[in-house]
Amino acid sequence: MRVLALGGAGYVGSHVVRELCDSGHHVAVLDNLSTGHAQAVRIASRGAAELIVGDVGDPELVRDVLRSREIDAVMHFAAASLVGESMSNPSKYWRNNVSCTVELLDAMARAGVDRIVFSSSAAVYGEPRQTPIPEDHPKSPTSTYGMTKLAIEHMLAGYHSAHGIKSISLRYFNAAGADVSGDIGEDHDPETHLIPIVLKTALGLRQQLSIFGTDYPTPDGTCLRDYVHVSDLAKAHLAALERLAGQDGACAYNLGNGAGFSIRDVLRCAEKVVGRPIPAAEGQRRPGDPAVLVASSHLAQSQLGWQPAQASLEHIIASAWAWHNTAPGGYSE
Repeated sequence: MRVLALGGAGYVGSHVVRELCDSGHHVAVLDNLSTGHAQAVRIASRGAAELIVGDVGDPELVRDVLRSREIDAVMHFAAASLVGESMSNPSKYWRNNVSCTVELLDAMARAGVDRIVFSSSAAVYGEPRQTPIPEDHPKSPTSTYGMTKLAIEHMLAGYHSAHGIKSISLRYFNAAGADVSGDIGEDHDPETHLIPIVLKTALGLRQQLSIFGTDYPTPDGTCLRDYVHVSDLAKAHLAALERLAGQDGACAYNLGNGAGFSIRDVLRCAEKVVGRPIPAAEGQRRPGDPAVLVASSHLAQSQLGWQPAQASLEHIIASAWAWHNTAPGGYSE
């Protein structure tokens, strides 16, 4: 298939680009490189993917790419994704995430492209009322970021009704790790994810890990989160793409391991992987941090045939360490 990967120069996007290229698909990446990396596309695709530097919010560019590359399906990773920033600068999130997706879907409808896999988020659920969280859990996002993801899911249902665009939304929990080769990985600025923060602390690039809250109703008092290996996420995207060939409608699936690991679990495991203590300091809770966020991925397993193959926390951290240890400054461009 000919696939357009929007935001394919980012962390998850680049790992999906690798999986697509390795599976024989023809891939074009459209990315404005505001948070992505041209080098990630080149390395991930081994030079096979075309990188088009531009914005998903440019309707003429998107329309031209869809038609001139004869695109069969779109994968949408292009979004602003910092929860805190979404609360202080909501305009950026509604414009970048929602308005740009309207332009994208309109362009797809005009070009006759009827399949899209959308990167959604566990943030659509808000405070969990049950654990593990199933797809039919009430949706009550507590951040502007989560609200924009949920709005796009609703939008996809509407565009299916009006234009026949079939979609699968994949609700990530905590993407982590790096490709087993160690040549592509996570490179954010600023970095907000726990595992790379822990490993950057181990490398001396950060002074210490801050543990926000030690009095949660969990076994060790710190928050529990569901970490899913980024390469497992990538395989789920291919499974979703295959399902869209014979599926109608707009569907959503959780992607997680179905198990929770605490901040202390992550810290202890990282110390084992790197072979030395990692400095950490305890602090107060952050507003809005739920005690436990764990996914039920039974629907993805039964309908997509997807199963996390790299579920071990030690394996996830070791793969991330291989990347950060060899590329402590991230991509060199």
